[in-house]
Amino acid sequence: MATTADFRNGLVLDYNNDLYMIVEFQHVKPGKGPAFVRTKLKSITTGKVISNTFDSGVKINIARVERRPYQFLYKDDTGYHFMNSDTFEQVQIQEELINAHEFLKEGQEVEILFHADTETPLTCELPPFVELTVTYTEPGLKGNTATNTLKNSTVETGAIVRIPLFVNTGERIKVDTRTGEYSERAKG
Repeated sequence: MATTADFRNGLVLDYNNDLYMIVEFQHVKPGKGPAFVRTKLKSITTGKVISNTFDSGVKINIARVERRPYQFLYKDDTGYHFMNSDTFEQVQIQEELINAHEFLKEGQEVEILFHADTETPLTCELPPFVELTVTYTEPGLKGNTATNTLKNSTVETGAIVRIPLFVNTGERIKVDTRTGEYSERAKG
């Protein structure tokens, strides 16, 4: 058991029969009345963000969670299969637990969040940016760098990404896995 004095961003609480991660919090001490803590909590299971107010000093249950490095192996009918980079132990995860499964390619490094008490996987997070090769797009024209116009392209994982007109088939691009948008051309 802990209290509201132990709050910090990223802390996972067992609250209302669900696991919530603290996105942000603020201790408030009004001139009149008792102090309280205003929080924004994100549900780990649904991804929904809620606002909640806790009285200062109230007892809370902290859930023990661990982030572990894994490598994506393959996908089949039963789900996505990953291997622990340290112990070589394999785990299978359903698609809805992965934050950007359409950008997942073989050998991709990810972090899987586990509930430490039950050893169940909670979420699988790709890095913020991944480098992918454009496998198909309409050819670009010389001099089309001045406008902000975008065109559809297919990347090596099969996902559709909107890219600038000057990017051509075969080039490597960086994609933001949080939004699914083109970030920049990959360097090197």
